[in-house]
Amino acid sequence: MIRVVYRWRVEAEDFAAFRESWSRTTDRIHETVPGALGSFMLRGFDDDSDVITVAKWDSLESWKRFWQGSDPEDMKEMGTLGERLSAVAYDEVDDHTR
Repeated sequence: MIRVVYRWRVEAEDFAAFRESWSRTTDRIHETVPGALGSFMLRGFDDDSDVITVAKWDSLESWKRFWQGSDPEDMKEMGTLGERLSAVAYDEVDDHTR
């Protein structure tokens, strides 16, 4: 498993629309893209424009097939509502969440 951490800058007035877009996008990717296992979203307390989404994939290869560059078609709507600052893949070494 891998996790991909996306960091976004989303202005307060755009957050509700961004969240809805992220939800639709995540569901669509999870249902249609092989290897996509869903995502969760975090929002900063001190800076509520700081948003992180963490996607789970079955492998780095699956994510790379989806990513194919820096702006997958499935994620374009989110990019109109927030600025993606980074996207970094990590190997999931262990997970003790419940």
